[in-house]
Amino acid sequence: MAELHLKSWRFRAEREADWRRLETLLAKAEAGGAAKLKRDELLEIPVLYRQALSSLSVARSISLDQSLTAYLESLCTRAYFIVYGARTRLPERMAAFFLRDWPAAIQSLWRETLVSFVLSAVAAVVAYVLVRRDADWFHSFVEPGLASGRDPTATTASLRDTLYHEGTASEGLSVFATFLFTHNAQIALFAFALGFLLCLPTAALLVMNGGMFGAFLALFVTRGLGFEAGGWLMIHGTTELFAIILAGAAGFSIGWSVCFPGDRSRIDAAAEAGRRAATAMMGVVVMLFVAGLLEGFGRQLIQADYARYAIAVVMLLAWLAYFYWPRTRRP
Repeated sequence: MAELHLKSWRFRAEREADWRRLETLLAKAEAGGAAKLKRDELLEIPVLYRQALSSLSVARSISLDQSLTAYLESLCTRAYFIVYGARTRLPERMAAFFLRDWPAAIQSLWRETLVSFVLSAVAAVVAYVLVRRDADWFHSFVEPGLASGRDPTATTASLRDTLYHEGTASEGLSVFATFLFTHNAQIALFAFALGFLLCLPTAALLVMNGGMFGAFLALFVTRGLGFEAGGWLMIHGTTELFAIILAGAAGFSIGWSVCFPGDRSRIDAAAEAGRRAATAMMGVVVMLFVAGLLEGFGRQLIQADYARYAIAVVMLLAWLAYFYWPRTRRP
């Protein structure tokens, strides 16, 4: 027993200075970040880390006292996160997300995005044609609560009032706009969350949302208000509908990986697709926030049709350029 204690004491005495030095550098890095360390100190940490790992291995192999082994395990764990962990701060990480991670995730989903767009567009066109031919089709695509009186029974004057009128009608429009935004946000989140169910719920939600858009537009067109309604819808719609399409693409990505995992297990394939889709969805939340600002302020304050269309086009081009403009890959 005395011999073991002596061996432990010698082992500690020969190496403890390096352990303490590593502990000091780790405490400095943990308190102020790696930026607080000097260049020589940054180079010193990996060397001391490897020495501590070697000491831990020896301590375990010759069965030194448990307190020393526990201390070295804790020290090596702390050093691992400094040497191999994230070195970026929150502002840098956010910058990396907006500059690289989010656009890269969207670009990787281009096939799913195209499918999502086609489903939404076809549903909108079908609903538009059916409602133009027979107004009774309107209620097949739009729930009465969501329509909020803006249905084939409404007069042309009341429909026009919802687009421009000040006062009470404008207040009612604000309530409707909030309801519509909440509905679309739910569609986006469910389209993503239900993608793992073999893509079917995601496709159904996109078809439903596209059909609702087409039915609403057809209603206003039949009253000679198509151009005006288009500006009212699209000032925020190019952002909001794009967000829904991207959410559907994220859902399709997960569902497709579950259906066709390739050489991987379904769990592994879904996990990989889920990480990419989650990055896209974090950005979709940002898009929905922007759409909410445009809907809550821009559409209410801007009454000119051409100004509304101009904002809609600018926002669409800005999103397309942001996502799909070629970027230089980091080495």
